[in-house]
Amino acid sequence: MIFSRKKPTTKGRIVSLLIQIMFFVGLFILVRSWTQKDMITGPAPALTSTDLQGELVALSDYRGEPLLVSFWASWCKICEFEQGAVNSVSKSWPVLTIAMQSGNKQEVAEFIQAHGLKWRTIVDESGELAKRFGVPGVPAHFILDGEGNIRYREMGYTTTLGLKARLWLTRTFHSG
Repeated sequence: MIFSRKKPTTKGRIVSLLIQIMFFVGLFILVRSWTQKDMITGPAPALTSTDLQGELVALSDYRGEPLLVSFWASWCKICEFEQGAVNSVSKSWPVLTIAMQSGNKQEVAEFIQAHGLKWRTIVDESGELAKRFGVPGVPAHFILDGEGNIRYREMGYTTTLGLKARLWLTRTFHSG
């Protein structure tokens, strides 16, 4: 006896494709939620430090405008791949980066110079700042509104467009 399969109908193929898409979107959301579970929300912790130029910097310096706070590390390959995105964002938006466990100020400054990076950087040699933000790994990004509240957080690679869109949304819908 020979068994034959019916050709799926167009409607059946569309339904099957939609189910598969929904499954993968759900899986993506689940994984993203799990990787961000320890990252803080609400008001950003107070942060005052000196940047690589020895200037005092505080999150409160950025009040009134959205700010990208980006945690990265010199040893992180994904961070290296993402450098162009953060550099691009820093040309039109305020950006404060935090070099997590990447050496002392001199080592981080040499890395920044060698890679032609143009952003303001604080060195978090011990990882203490990352702990205060609940950063489990790098790269990690926080978008703060003009009042210092975290509006978006992202763990892992993100694009220039993704960062700029979140900053624009923050300015448009969460401005003080």
